[in-house]
Amino acid sequence: LTALIGGQPGVEPWLLVQGGRLTTLKVRYIANGQQMLRADHEQAGAIHPKLADRLVRISADAARVTTVTVLSDYCKGVLVDGTAARVIAAAQAAGRRVVVDPKGADWGRYAGADMLTPNRRELGEGAMMPVATEDQIVAASRALIERHRFGAVLTTRAEEGMTLVWESGVRVRHFPAEAAGVFDVSGAGDTVVAVLAAGIATGLSLPVAARLANIAAGIVVGKIGTAIARPEEMLERVAPATATLRKVMTREVVAEHAERWRRRGFRVGFTNGCFDLLHPGHVHLLDQARAACDRLVVGLNSDASVRRLKGVNRPVQGEAARAAVLASLAAVDAVVVFEEDTPEPLLPLLRPDVLVKGADYRLDQVVGRDFVESYGGRVLLAELLPGNSTTATITRLRG
Repeated sequence: LTALIGGQPGVEPWLLVQGGRLTTLKVRYIANGQQMLRADHEQAGAIHPKLADRLVRISADAARVTTVTVLSDYCKGVLVDGTAARVIAAAQAAGRRVVVDPKGADWGRYAGADMLTPNRRELGEGAMMPVATEDQIVAASRALIERHRFGAVLTTRAEEGMTLVWESGVRVRHFPAEAAGVFDVSGAGDTVVAVLAAGIATGLSLPVAARLANIAAGIVVGKIGTAIARPEEMLERVAPATATLRKVMTREVVAEHAERWRRRGFRVGFTNGCFDLLHPGHVHLLDQARAACDRLVVGLNSDASVRRLKGVNRPVQGEAARAAVLASLAAVDAVVVFEEDTPEPLLPLLRPDVLVKGADYRLDQVVGRDFVESYGGRVLLAELLPGNSTTATITRLRG
């Protein structure tokens, strides 16, 4: 775990180990692509006092070189017996803001924190007040802000969105839910805390940071498993592009789409090429590819890749233009640009059910054939329209 965490850019792992203590094991039950329930196997008693002391020292050192301290309380025996209060005090002594994801009924241990991010149930437990309506949520938030000197409370309300109460409870804002569909809520609360803290750290106002957190949560609950909200996905929600441009994706995003499509029972197809000047032959191939699957991903050679394959005078159109033209076709569901000479590195990410190439190839010449067939996929050689060629078209244009 230390190696995995340390491998992330800008992250320093400071994992503390207590010998003989059972590591929490969470078992999630999934049916038809949606999480139904979770069973935990764990020890939730207080950690050893010496371990708690070390945790406070580490957090105090970290507070001196960071902007925001986050306490994510899982009620597993870590932030108990005054540990949370000591961490908050150390952060505030360093002039840092504190964001807390709370648990349990005793919120006094978070006294003085700048931001609390409960869900509706947690808010009700902490305030010991009803939270069925928006007005009740606001009243409970105000009570907690006054009782424990919190700076603000951001309550997540599942399919109803979020409510932010701040400035001593004077200011209130409700955010509608951003999720298009909910498949798995794992990690949604962590996403809210992470994006909110990042927004605060960069100087965003609380309403703007909260809205970004709401958008990010809406993205991750639409994915299977513990997922992340990627920058391009958040930018799309903040400033929506046209439906055409949304089809142009990075390889990480298109891999997530392919996995979601498969889980919904769709067959995923893949084909690739330079598609420099789109002609009827290309359209005919793409139509055949789409007819063989439910969702079609097109791999597009980058400009550098086309130059290596076709010569220094190609491509005629840049990759952005070529991708936009492909994405405008109804037969195409996603376009991903790749820098390599072949799309082979994409195939393990996409695991297409159907791999499509033109009939000018033999089966043994199709890159990735062995891999796709190894898990039960198939290769389709699409018929070609005679007399259509990008190279011939360019030659005619040049006289």
